[in-house]
Amino acid sequence: MGRDLDKERFTEAEYVRFGERLQEQVGVLRELLATPGFGQGPATIGAELELFLIDERGRPLPRNSQVREALGDERVVLELGRFNLEVNLTPTPLAGTPFETLSAEVQETISKVDGAVEGGGALPIGILPTLSADDFTVGAMSDQNRYRAMSRGFRRLRLEPFLVKIEDLELSVEDVILEAANTSWQVHIRTPPERFARLFNAAQLAIGPVLAVCGNSPFFLGRELWEETRIALMEEAADDRDVARLGRRDGRVTFGSDWVHEGAHELFERYVRDYEPIVPDLTEDPRPHEVPELRLHQGTIWQWNRPVYDPADSGHLRIEMRALPAGPSCADMAANTAFLLGLTLSQAERDLTGYRFAQAYQNFYRAAMHGLDAKLSWPGSDAEFEAGELVLSLLPEAREGLLAAGVAAHDADRALGVIAQRTRLRRTGSVWQREALARFGGDREQLVRSYRELALSGLPVHLWD
Repeated sequence: MGRDLDKERFTEAEYVRFGERLQEQVGVLRELLATPGFGQGPATIGAELELFLIDERGRPLPRNSQVREALGDERVVLELGRFNLEVNLTPTPLAGTPFETLSAEVQETISKVDGAVEGGGALPIGILPTLSADDFTVGAMSDQNRYRAMSRGFRRLRLEPFLVKIEDLELSVEDVILEAANTSWQVHIRTPPERFARLFNAAQLAIGPVLAVCGNSPFFLGRELWEETRIALMEEAADDRDVARLGRRDGRVTFGSDWVHEGAHELFERYVRDYEPIVPDLTEDPRPHEVPELRLHQGTIWQWNRPVYDPADSGHLRIEMRALPAGPSCADMAANTAFLLGLTLSQAERDLTGYRFAQAYQNFYRAAMHGLDAKLSWPGSDAEFEAGELVLSLLPEAREGLLAAGVAAHDADRALGVIAQRTRLRRTGSVWQREALARFGGDREQLVRSYRELALSGLPVHLWD
């Protein structure tokens, strides 16, 4: 979904042909993934950072096209809302000092975007606390065919107005623009096909305790909701199931409902079998190994962990980890990445399919709701643990996973040390936001201005005043 389209309207015949292409290409991809030697190479990681643009008061600023044009940086692309931008960071080897490298590039790009915003700045935060219902009009959508086409595709599938419910909040919605309320820090890791199932399952297990210590989205439309309200909001805002489609268990944004048992092809095949296309853009004379329709379709199904096939460099496979929030600072995002990757790598050494998937599923949503106060389970014990206690007990395993992958000890220790201190002090981004809002007497604009100043400093959130 990173590229724009030539048009925004599609015929029913194009939907039919697109579906046929998906059936053809999922077979092609399965053969590619089974080819000996496919996708081999050193492990690399990458990330995508979504940002809010704000004015001098701390309110959303709908000027992403102007800011991108002023920047002239090919890493920066438009996001769904006019007050959002996305920065695609440079892939880097996992071995060595990846978190130091990521942190430096994040600091450089946030500062660069911030400096290009006339009359305001840029903010890495899960949900902007100053958003109001007036910010989600049709005019708030970025001026690109792909977003208008996506909106039309959703309206083709679901009845509207569509009801979004999170706790006591209920909204009647007629478009997908609510997705623009969420900004994330999305981490990619390259993996050979034969390792995919174990790594993907490990990521599904790891994200529960990791998310518990990364909360940064407590507010939406004036209400205090989940520690990571972004999780619930994204699942609600992009749900394509109406009353005629309740037979499919998972929405378009989902944690999933089972372990992967064989490989990435299981997920791609499920995406084709279970999800109707919403953007049926057809490629003329595609090269067989590029499977463009399948990749486009996969980009419109937002599983919190999902497979990515990239045809570049003879083709390779990645796991995209989508559940982490943007922010609070470059140091925090590097630390979150280190904990998530290290724990994933360490847990991939065991076969998790004997552990009840429902417990990993429950961990994820408990962590999103309650953060460090969540009660989580873990393989090898029948007990439930307080999330902070579990996080501290898992840090040595995460460190071992990173060192075994070639990460320099000092880089792993610096990043995981941020997680340890944040946990011991119980100072996540969500905690800081709630405490700051109380200090500022409920003034959300002052909260945002103070947050921006501290985020740009690069200091991890547990050291913020």
